[in-house]
Amino acid sequence: MESDNLAYMELAIHQAKLASESLEVPVGCVIIKDGELIALGRNRTTETRNATRHAEMEAIDNLLEMWQRDGLSKAEVAKNFSQCILYVTCEPCIMCAAALSFLGIKEVYYGCANEKFGGCGSILSLHSSYSEPFISDKVPQRGFKCTGGLMSSEAISLFRSFYEQGNPNEVS
Repeated sequence: MESDNLAYMELAIHQAKLASESLEVPVGCVIIKDGELIALGRNRTTETRNATRHAEMEAIDNLLEMWQRDGLSKAEVAKNFSQCILYVTCEPCIMCAAALSFLGIKEVYYGCANEKFGGCGSILSLHSSYSEPFISDKVPQRGFKCTGGLMSSEAISLFRSFYEQGNPNEVS
């Protein structure tokens, strides 16, 4: 299983490199179900001029569109998400961790910690089903298993390279 995890994270790293080549912050992810790659995502916030277009949200939306085309019911979509594992190069931010919790994803593996915005332990622990409801007690938080540090040095290296050359999208 460890070699599978590394292979999946390599795919996420490749997505992060594609993001960087597009002058986006280098974060990439993949979603796996039953040992098969079913969705890819990379940061596209600058390209789309939409701050919510993080790698995880891109992959989630790709899946939702695919499952909608396939005619899956809400119950089938929920069941599918509960069988998915997401690999992402950087700890999901608070927004993405909340979305993953609401969707009921099974598990998340990430590379480096997100000390400023991390939603899986660095700032908040939204992956924990024991965390307090933060929006409403009517919105279910299912929680998910979360493991950090997978290929973290590779993820950190991508961030360093990106920021050392200067973020071309940063406002002075």
